[in-house]
Amino acid sequence: MTSLIGGVQSGVLLVLSVGAFALTLFALVDAVRHKPDAYVAAGKRTKTFWVAIVAVATAFCFVTLGGGQMPGFLSIIGVVAAAVYLADVRPAVRQFRGRGGPRRDDRHQGPYGPW
Repeated sequence: MTSLIGGVQSGVLLVLSVGAFALTLFALVDAVRHKPDAYVAAGKRTKTFWVAIVAVATAFCFVTLGGGQMPGFLSIIGVVAAAVYLADVRPAVRQFRGRGGPRRDDRHQGPYGPW
């Protein structure tokens, strides 16, 4: 019975660690694909800063694939860093696509939607 519970726990930890790695990898790819000027225009530090933060977060989550006690703490740090990027920086930077202006589909936005 104990080995069954241990196997289930190991499986859950593996799924969570793969999910954390996928989240940070998505954030890293997104951070790399935006132009450096967009970060400055959005007031969110520099592209180099955010790519470095999310790259370290991705490395932490890659190291923790497979479980363990201390590596779990590292993956929490990585997920928090990626979550900050995805929740705060990404929406601000996405407003500055193309030539640094607003996205094309945002040009004719009123308070209740497009017009």
